[in-house]
Amino acid sequence: MNLASYFPILSWGRTYNGQTFLNDGVAALIVTIMLIPQSLAYALLAGLPPEIGLYASILPLLVYAIFGTSRTLAVGPVAILSLMTAAAAGKIAATGTPQYVEAALVLALLSGAMLFALGLFRMGFLSNFLSHPVISGFITASGIIIAASQLKHIFGVSVSGHNLIEIIVGLFEQVSEINLPTLLIGVSSLLFLFWVRSSLKPVLKTIGLGEKTATIIARAGPVFAVIASILVVGILRLDQAGVRILRDVPTSLPSIGLPQFDADMWSELISSSALIALIGFVESVSVAKTLAAKRRQRIDPNQELIALGASSMSAGVSSGYPVTGGLARSAVNFDAGAETPAAGAFTAVGIALATLFLTPFLYFLPQAVLAATIIVAVLSLVDIKALRTVWAYSKSDFAAMAATILMTLGFGVELGILTGVGLSLLLHLYNTSRPHFAFVGQVPGTQHFRNIDRHTVVTSEEVLTLRVDESLYFANARFLEDTVDATLSTHPQMQHLILMCPAVNRIDASGLESLEAINSRLKEANVTLHMSEVKGPVMDRLQTTHFLEELTGKVYLHQYEAMEDLLPSLTRTTGRIHELGHADDGSPNFTI
Repeated sequence: MNLASYFPILSWGRTYNGQTFLNDGVAALIVTIMLIPQSLAYALLAGLPPEIGLYASILPLLVYAIFGTSRTLAVGPVAILSLMTAAAAGKIAATGTPQYVEAALVLALLSGAMLFALGLFRMGFLSNFLSHPVISGFITASGIIIAASQLKHIFGVSVSGHNLIEIIVGLFEQVSEINLPTLLIGVSSLLFLFWVRSSLKPVLKTIGLGEKTATIIARAGPVFAVIASILVVGILRLDQAGVRILRDVPTSLPSIGLPQFDADMWSELISSSALIALIGFVESVSVAKTLAAKRRQRIDPNQELIALGASSMSAGVSSGYPVTGGLARSAVNFDAGAETPAAGAFTAVGIALATLFLTPFLYFLPQAVLAATIIVAVLSLVDIKALRTVWAYSKSDFAAMAATILMTLGFGVELGILTGVGLSLLLHLYNTSRPHFAFVGQVPGTQHFRNIDRHTVVTSEEVLTLRVDESLYFANARFLEDTVDATLSTHPQMQHLILMCPAVNRIDASGLESLEAINSRLKEANVTLHMSEVKGPVMDRLQTTHFLEELTGKVYLHQYEAMEDLLPSLTRTTGRIHELGHADDGSPNFTI
C-alpha cells in the first residue's frame, strides 16, 4: 500500500521549504482574519453558540492538512451545512438547549463517518447522482432561505421557521417589534458589504494597489464592518437600547471527547447526516476542482471523501459541527498565495489563538452585522439566470431544478434535496429506458453512416442497420426488443439486420437476454442478425457467454466492412438514395 495516497502530506511535505512556509503563513493570516467573523456568523445560523463556529475551524483544518489532496481548499463551517444542521437538530430539541448542541455534534460525527467509509471503498462517483441543475436549484433556494432567516437579526425581532413561508409569516407578525437601532446597524452593514463586494476592489486598484492585494482586501470587508460596529455599539452602549450583541464568548479551546450515545437520537439523525455528507462533499469537490484547475493541479475525489470525513469527525469530537470546503475562504486562501494544505493548519492555529485572546473584544459585536455578513455571502450563490438557461436547454432538467427550488422553499432543505435527487434518478431511468435508436445509411462516396432521417444517405431494403445510442441494461432492453419487432413487421424485404453499437459501453444480463431473444425471433423470420463496431470491453463480456456461438450472423469491426460483406453494391452507392429528413416544422435538420 502506498501511504502517500492516503496521507498526501507525505508527498508535499518532502518538498516543503522556507519560501513555501512564508507563502502559507501569509495566506493563513489573511484567512484567519476573514474566518473569525464568518465562523461566528455560521454558528448562529446553525442555531448554535458562536464559539462552536470557532471550534469547528480548528481541529478540522489540522486534519484536512494531513489527508486532503487540494493545495488550497479551506475547510470549516459553511452556510448551507449550517442551515441543514439547524433543520436536522431542530427535530431533536429546541434551539439553545444542550440536546440541540449534542445533536449537532452527532451530525458531524455521523456525516464524517459516512464520508470516510465511502472514501475507503473508493465511491467518490456517488456524487454524480446529484445533477448540476438539482445542485444549482438547491443552492439557490437555500441561499434565499438563509438570507430570509437572517432578516430577524437585521430587524431585531424573534422569528423561527425552517422554510420561506414560515419565515415570511413570522417576520410580518413581528413588524411592530422592529428595533430601530438594530435596523440602522443591519441596513448600514448590508449597504457597506454590498459596496465592498462590488466597488471596493476597483477603488483600490485606482489608487495603485495590485490585483491580488485589492482582491484580498475587498474580500476581507466583513472584518471592517465588525470592527466599526463593535466601536459604535460599545461607545454608544446601544446594547442598552435593545441591540442584540454577541456578549461573552468562552476564551478556551474545545474539549475533546465523543458525544453521548443515545440510540434514538443517533438513528433519527442518520438520514439527515447522509444528506449533509452528500451536499458537503459535492460542494467541496466542486470548489477544489475549480481551484486546482487554475494551477494545473489535480485532486483525488476518493481521497477527498476520506479527508472531509476525517475533518467532520474531528469536528464532532471537538465540540464543532459538520464542516466542508467553503468557496469564499478557499478563494481567499488561493488568492493570498497558499501553496499547500499547511496554510489550513496555520489558520487553525490562528483561530485557536483568537479563541483564547481575541474573543473578549467581540463582546459588543452586533448580531445584525453577522447576519449582514451571511446575507451578502449567500446571495452571491443565488443564480436565477440558471433557470432560464436550463429551461431553454432541457425541460426535464428544468422540472427537477424547479421542483427542488419549490420544495426547498416551501418545505425545507431536506425534503427539497430529496425531491431533487429522486426526480433526477426517475428522469434518468425514464430517458435511458427509451434510448435513441436510428436507422443509418451510407453517406454517398464515403465510409460514414448517418441517420436516414437527418442526412442524404444510401440505404437498402434487404440490409438494414439500426444504430444503438445507449448502453443496454435492464431499463431499456425491452425497448430494443420492441423496436426490432416493429422493424421486422414494417420491412418485409429485410434479410439482414445489423446492430451498430459504437455508443454501447455496457450490456448487462437483461440486455444480453434481449439480444438472445432478438437473435431467436429474427432467425425464425429468416433474418440474419449481425453486430458492428462493438467496443472491446463489451466484446470481452460477450465472449464469456454462448451468445456469439448462437449468433446467426457475424460481428464486424467496422460498419463499412459489414456492408461490403453483405451488400457490396450498396457501398459503391448503387443502392436507394434516402433523402434528407426534416424536423417537425419542415426545416432541414443536420444533426448527426
